[in-house]
Amino acid sequence: MELGIGMFGDLAFDQTTGKYRNAGIKIREILEQVKLMDEVGIDVFAMGEHHRADYAVSSPEIVLAAAASITKNIKLASGVTVLSSSEPVKVYEDFSTLDLISDGRAEIFVGRGSFIESFPLYGYSLNDYEELFDEKLELLLKINSEENVSWSGKLRAPMQNQTVYPRAKNKGKLSIWRAVGGTPQSVLSAAQLGMPLVVAIIGGMPIQFKNLIEFYKQEYRKAGHDEAEMQIAIHSHTFVSDDQEVVDGYFHNYKSQMDRIGSSRGWSPYTKMQYEGGRGKDGALFIGNANEVADKINYMKDIFGITRFIGHMDVGDPANDMMMKSIELFGEKIAPQVR
Repeated sequence: MELGIGMFGDLAFDQTTGKYRNAGIKIREILEQVKLMDEVGIDVFAMGEHHRADYAVSSPEIVLAAAASITKNIKLASGVTVLSSSEPVKVYEDFSTLDLISDGRAEIFVGRGSFIESFPLYGYSLNDYEELFDEKLELLLKINSEENVSWSGKLRAPMQNQTVYPRAKNKGKLSIWRAVGGTPQSVLSAAQLGMPLVVAIIGGMPIQFKNLIEFYKQEYRKAGHDEAEMQIAIHSHTFVSDDQEVVDGYFHNYKSQMDRIGSSRGWSPYTKMQYEGGRGKDGALFIGNANEVADKINYMKDIFGITRFIGHMDVGDPANDMMMKSIELFGEKIAPQVR
């Protein structure tokens, strides 16, 4: 059972200045936090990709490369690479370079992403939303598994007997996970391809995802893949403090981000009742003291049979000292109880 921490690089909005917090300060804080993760024995760090004013990181691979230079053991993953609007050759090149810098610690989580800003930004049509992802995933997996690539598709120029350099440490192969929300077709594709699965569970009740994960296991076996190599992770909003006042106060950080996203998606304002419901045993928020969060992760392991848990820990941009304490508790108190 691996334990990881994920971030998007959320930036708090300052009502007095009318601006988001400085992105440079935030990125430097993230690096300080990843260094601590490595020191307290966290297994994985996942850095997200966004192209918006309220997030600091648009290039996860750059932040991960910086993190590689100050860490020794922690795996460094994108969480996620928005593959539909990325170039598969460049994705492989960036992460194989990261893999060499980190001596084999790079991973890629590929997904469609929950925002669409990258499509017009990089000149892609949303009309090709599904086909872009499927085609680019096919090419990325081919690059990852074959030295010399010959490939053709509809939306990208073909490749004829070309090799992408540099090659990753493990005979050129990177660990590539499929990140999904709750779409059965995405889960089916991951299972048929034999890809490790990351399921984002950020609302409602996690038990509702049990059938989806069982479907993945069923189709993975049906496709003839080695069950011993099956890997399943969940990725959920997480924050840890043994001070109840801090946990109560974190509601305001969480609400600010949920309301900011929700304003463009037609969501009702986030309430304290939703927050407390999510923190309960059957809710999707892993927010509370170390014992509460550890118990909930163990519950997820019981119901899903997961091999990895990623706690998404910077929702609403909590202060750096709060983040550092949350990471410390995650590594020193929660990890031993889970492992």
